[in-house]
Amino acid sequence: MSPAAFETFATLLKTQSGLVIGTDKIYLLETRLGNLLKREKLNDLNQLAEKLRQPANDRMARDVVEAMTTNESFFFRDDKPFVHFRTHALPRLVAARPPGSTIRIWSAASSSGQEAYSLAMIIAESRAVLGDRKVEIIGTDIARDQLIRAREGLYSQFEVQRGLPVQMLMRYFRKEDSSWRINDSIRSMAQFREFNLLSDPRSLGRFDVVFCRNVLIYFDQPTKSRVLGGIAGVMPADGLLYLGGAETVLGLTTRFAPLPAERGVYGVVAAATGAPAGRMAAAV
Repeated sequence: MSPAAFETFATLLKTQSGLVIGTDKIYLLETRLGNLLKREKLNDLNQLAEKLRQPANDRMARDVVEAMTTNESFFFRDDKPFVHFRTHALPRLVAARPPGSTIRIWSAASSSGQEAYSLAMIIAESRAVLGDRKVEIIGTDIARDQLIRAREGLYSQFEVQRGLPVQMLMRYFRKEDSSWRINDSIRSMAQFREFNLLSDPRSLGRFDVVFCRNVLIYFDQPTKSRVLGGIAGVMPADGLLYLGGAETVLGLTTRFAPLPAERGVYGVVAAATGAPAGRMAAAV
């Protein structure tokens, strides 16, 4: 692949998805764009790059971005964030929100839906705690094929074996041939929308809790700061942000601060005190 072709792909991915790739990732371009080359009857990535540089290439550009997006996801991934959400975040929000109110949760870069549905299962098992408060779960992703999968709620045997407790599999899924479909009561709790994290999240509304896990690692520093600033702008003073174990807000934004003794959990910083509201609430 020529340097000019690589630059075409790198620029497209950076501007349209925030994904940053170096020349050490050429093998990923070759691997993930192979099917697109076959579909378009192109010989190599140089020809694909040439087509991308032509006018009216929006559909192909989107196909390239979707093919290059990492869609790794599984139920209750890493477990600890979900334990914290169940045992700390939900009780705290219930104490702070009046009866009849709505708690909103955002699963950003939700891929095929496992994270959003993991949260939905926790909510389903926490009805006694919630009382008559409503919960809305919004999953967003840039990849349309993954959104279709999320809405269908159909998973392979391999996918349900990755992190999903067997009792939850039996309670919330039904067998369909060699696959498993999540039941309608859980599926109806999560909505999935197309959304690019480089866009303004205010179009999605405000959120009490945001899961944006294992996403920032693919962005450069300015893009990370921009995304975190946008998320902070749609959260209340006592909101909670969950990031991946290898991600941090340090050096990127002053809008969030880590909760003490909690890895990957961040509270919105109160402007007057410079301390996260989550820290104060956690001590209640």
